[in-house]
Amino acid sequence: QVQPVESGGGLVQPGGSLTLSCTASGSIFTTYAMGWYRSAPGKQRELVALISNSGITNYADSVKGRFTISRDNVKNTVYLQMSSLKPEDTAVYYCNALSGTYGSPYYRNYWGQGTQVTVSS
Repeated sequence: QVQPVESGGGLVQPGGSLTLSCTASGSIFTTYAMGWYRSAPGKQRELVALISNSGITNYADSVKGRFTISRDNVKNTVYLQMSSLKPEDTAVYYCNALSGTYGSPYYRNYWGQGTQVTVSS
């Protein structure tokens, strides 16, 4: 199985930068799509960025041009580089590992525990 573990959260000022890391070991990391999601106070969990096993990326409109998702398959790690941070980016950020199609016997979905990101003066 894949067990994601996030790190790198903390307090940052508006306009600042922060990089989150997620290590997902315990299985074949290279076969999984990896994603970052966030849960802001009073809001549902939302997709922030995705990266497929082949390196194709996708971003929420709210973070395009500011966030970059990348992966290092040697280190079994996915990163989320965040810049020009805004107070509305404040949330708990979760790492997700996904393999297969939902409803199929090959479907696998693992979540990390989350890391807090607070953007405030």
